[in-house]
Amino acid sequence: MTLVDTTVLIDLVQDDPHWAAWSEAQLFEAQKRGALYINAVAYAELVPAFDDMEALDSFLKLAKISVKEISRPTAYLAGTAFLRYRRLKGTKTGVLADFFIGAQAQTEAWTILTRDAARYKTYFPKVRLICP
Repeated sequence: MTLVDTTVLIDLVQDDPHWAAWSEAQLFEAQKRGALYINAVAYAELVPAFDDMEALDSFLKLAKISVKEISRPTAYLAGTAFLRYRRLKGTKTGVLADFFIGAQAQTEAWTILTRDAARYKTYFPKVRLICP
């Protein structure tokens, strides 16, 4: 099972000239290995890239990605990892979504497909990553 980071999907939606080909190839390979998921936080991050919920849901269906709910243990792990980040003088405030993605992957023992691996490697070192 693979949890797909929002960056990979945004690459496809925006047809990023540098990353779209890599993201598409990695998504295709991950589909061969098993089910693909995002969580509700990643879903929310994708909203600005679509005109409405139907368009977003159609994109996810086409990409064969399901939305997986976040468990209480996942939310707790995300909160503790974010607290550690802040205690280490992390200054970015818009990164909580990454902690939910990392925590869910760790809780579910899933892989993360991402091109932004540094935070996952630091705060969720047990999680297997597919990254450039």
